[in-house]
Amino acid sequence: MRATEQKVDIRDGDTSIGMKLRLRRKAKGLALKDVAQESRISVAQLSQIERGISAPSIRSLKQICAALDMPMGWLFDHNTETNPADQGVVVRKHERRILDLSGKGIIKEMLTPDECPQIQMMLIIVQPQGGSGEDPYNNAEGAKCGTVLEGVLGLELDGQVFELGQGDSFAFDARRMVRFWCVGDRPTKVIWTCTPSFY
Repeated sequence: MRATEQKVDIRDGDTSIGMKLRLRRKAKGLALKDVAQESRISVAQLSQIERGISAPSIRSLKQICAALDMPMGWLFDHNTETNPADQGVVVRKHERRILDLSGKGIIKEMLTPDECPQIQMMLIIVQPQGGSGEDPYNNAEGAKCGTVLEGVLGLELDGQVFELGQGDSFAFDARRMVRFWCVGDRPTKVIWTCTPSFY
C-alpha cells in the first residue's frame, strides 16, 4: 500500500517553515536558483515551499537544509518557557519543540532535550492520507526504531512494505531508504527514535 497523493493544505506550520527557509536563504545571500540546484529540486518548487503554497517532503527538507547549511532542528518551534532545572535532562509536555508539517499531514513533537545529540525521540502524529512523501529518504549513519501507539503505520524500507498496528515496533539501519504514512481513516501516533539525533 502506498501513501495517496494529497491536496496541499496551507496552514500556519507550512508557512512558518517556508519563512524560516527563506530567511536563512536571504541571510546566506543565496538566490532561489542556487539553493534549488544544490537541493536538486526545481526553482518553482522551492519558491512554493518558501511561500507556504506547497508542503515539502522530509527528503526535500533535508536537501534544502543541507544546501542552506542549516540544521533541520531550526525548523522546530521552540518553547521559551523552559524550567532551568530541567535543562538538558527533562522535556515537559508543554515544552516540546514542534515541527508542523500540516501539508504532509504530520506533526513531530521532540521528546528528548537538544543537549543529548547521541539519541533523539519524537512523537509523530500522522493524519489519514498523510505521510513522509512519495520519495524515500535515508541518513548517512545510525539507526532508527519505534513503536506504534495508535492507528496503523505504513512503513517502506528499501521497497519492502510493512503495516504496523498498535503495539508493533520496528528497528532498522538509518542508511536504508525509508518512507512512512498513515493507513486507514484514523490518525497514527508513533514514538520514533533515531541515533544520532537527526534534527
